[in-house]
Amino acid sequence: MGNRDVRVRGLAARAGGWSARHRWAAVGIWVLFVVLAMGLGSAAGRVDVDEGDQLKGETHTAAQIIDDAGIKQPAGESVLIQSREAGVTATGAGFRAAVADVVKAVEGTGEVTSVTSPYDTHTISRDGRSALVQFDMRGDAKTAVDRVEPVLSAVAGVRKAHGDLRIEEIGGASMQKQYKDAFGDDFQQAEYSAVPVALGILLIAFGALVAALLPVALAITAIMATMGLMGLVSHLQPMSDTANSVMLLVGMAVGVDYCLFYLRREREERLAGRDPGTALRIAAATSGRAVIVSGVTVCVAMAGMLFTGLAEFEAMGLASLMVVAVAMVGSVTVLPALLSLLGERVEKGRIPFLGRRRPRRATGEGSRFWTAVLRGVLAKPLVSVVVAAGALLAVAAPALGMKTQQLTLDQEFGKSLPIVQTYNRVNDAFPGGSEPAQVVVEARDINAPEVRQALADFKQRAITSGASRGPIDIRLHPAQNVALVSVPLVGGSDMDRAVKSLDKLRDEVRPATLGKVAGVRAPITGQVAGNHDFNDQLLGSVVPVFAFVVVFAFLLMLLSFRSLTVAITSIVLNLLSVGAAYGILVAVFQHGWGASLVGAQGVGAIVTWLPLFLFVILFGLSMDYHVFVVSRIREARLRGRSTTDAIRHGVVTTAGVVTSAAVIMVAVFAIFGTLSMQSMKQMGVGLAAAVLIDATVIRGVLLPAVMALLGERNWYLPKWLHRLPDLTHDEAPEAVASRPVREEGERLPV
Repeated sequence: MGNRDVRVRGLAARAGGWSARHRWAAVGIWVLFVVLAMGLGSAAGRVDVDEGDQLKGETHTAAQIIDDAGIKQPAGESVLIQSREAGVTATGAGFRAAVADVVKAVEGTGEVTSVTSPYDTHTISRDGRSALVQFDMRGDAKTAVDRVEPVLSAVAGVRKAHGDLRIEEIGGASMQKQYKDAFGDDFQQAEYSAVPVALGILLIAFGALVAALLPVALAITAIMATMGLMGLVSHLQPMSDTANSVMLLVGMAVGVDYCLFYLRREREERLAGRDPGTALRIAAATSGRAVIVSGVTVCVAMAGMLFTGLAEFEAMGLASLMVVAVAMVGSVTVLPALLSLLGERVEKGRIPFLGRRRPRRATGEGSRFWTAVLRGVLAKPLVSVVVAAGALLAVAAPALGMKTQQLTLDQEFGKSLPIVQTYNRVNDAFPGGSEPAQVVVEARDINAPEVRQALADFKQRAITSGASRGPIDIRLHPAQNVALVSVPLVGGSDMDRAVKSLDKLRDEVRPATLGKVAGVRAPITGQVAGNHDFNDQLLGSVVPVFAFVVVFAFLLMLLSFRSLTVAITSIVLNLLSVGAAYGILVAVFQHGWGASLVGAQGVGAIVTWLPLFLFVILFGLSMDYHVFVVSRIREARLRGRSTTDAIRHGVVTTAGVVTSAAVIMVAVFAIFGTLSMQSMKQMGVGLAAAVLIDATVIRGVLLPAVMALLGERNWYLPKWLHRLPDLTHDEAPEAVASRPVREEGERLPV
């Protein structure tokens, strides 16, 4: 097996030993670190990802041209005036009166500028039943949502006066306003719910208030410190609200998990008769080591997001990596100090009935349920592998037909929001009008005859090619030598058709017109273009990200366990877990099978960013359980147990902590599955399902069955790999227990 010699070394053991001996210093340093991180982060402020820097390529080039020119694009709004009856058209007197009233009402608010009548801009639908009054919000487009309410009220007043017509406002500011009113507190409430849910489950798991509070306190302080660090780091790598929310999710999950692993082992050793000091040293040397191996592996997985080249993903990856690192350090430093300070008082605040239960692991019996499961699994490991792997492959099968896309408004929110219905009506009457492509034309002289002719040719050819039905609006900025061309795309909210229209503009229309003028740049941007470019860039990063995460996770497992077999099986089992999660996502959200059970609906696609995001997060979090269980199995094997007995001991004795940790993760992720946004539902359900599968089928059935089949081959390491660095740092409990307690300042042998 190798590494049978008992060695007294390891970063976790040394960190835990130092913290236990210098407990007040350890606690003080941690508190100082959290306070300093928050204070410095607050003073530095957070720099968020700029919309123009989200992507590379044409979208980024267009944003850069606009920024360099100093052009401030206002928030555009439109008011749809539409007849309810086929016989009423825009040429009627009543319709004209309504248009005039809308123009007068919005101008009267003092919040708008550049109000245009549909009779001047020809924004009247082909059937003559719909027209658009268009205008811009005054001031900064980013804060327009805070000033749009008076305009919405003015439009509502006109609507009441013309009950025979449909009069509705739509635009960036009004859409954000309605989302904010409907779902503004939705996400925040879910974040706040995570803490009491985790605390409630920990109370049940430990049966004591103090023991339950420790993991939550560690997770919260790790999150607080990371929020401060995000402010400092954002000046090098911009952050975002999304990155903050993902950091909170990951921080709560790993912070509670790491503390739970450590605390359960210390508690188990005390209940087995060890004195508090010995129990703490054993926990530091065993669970502490598992926490470090797991934490480093999760950090590597999160670092995979840095290879996407997408600013939002890079922000999420860096924020997640930081919170995992902070939680890991806290678990092996301040936690031993707190446990040393509390001693037996960690059992204070016992919950009636729950507090009286003596954990079965204290007597070596382990979990009755998992003991029964393991009995069957180890009796027929081949059958168990075939059945469990077959079931997971069947669950993963729908993933082969996965379709990804950016979700449209009605896919994201359903049809419950009035703004979604307005969006669909505008798109039906003016295809692409609510999400036009924007051509940013930069020339040496925008007024040069050849440039003006090219713009006119572009406008004409865009319509004759079938890419747009118009109206196409050209706004010149002579001082900056820039022109902004708004092109409604044929296809509207149908993304597949809209992308085909975009491709025509980029590949056919532009080269034949603007592309023939020397010195002209004309990148095409807009909502559809941004989504399309995002998809292409994300798909291009899948292979590098997958390769980086898998290769480095494999190397870490190889170095940490000195076993080629353990490293390979770790990767295969984690990939199987992720595949099953993909299959559930596709079945529920793409095909709609059982969607109503989670309050969702089949929308025909998975949101583009989710598969890669899930892979990175799940691959990292799955290592929590895997490292913890395999470490316990390896520890038992080093103590002389047979491989089968070591597997039984490792799985059964860790079953309680893995179950508790999994229940917390599933509960927290499931909260996000209750949110109104379809993309958040997909994320929450995907994460919850994967963690549940990982903690039950993978760790409780497949892992022990595969290891039982492999036997001594589990610990196989080819001779040519013996030269690799040895990161095992084995620490047998007996060796720790027999070691004398060192005085303050005495050095620990390495």
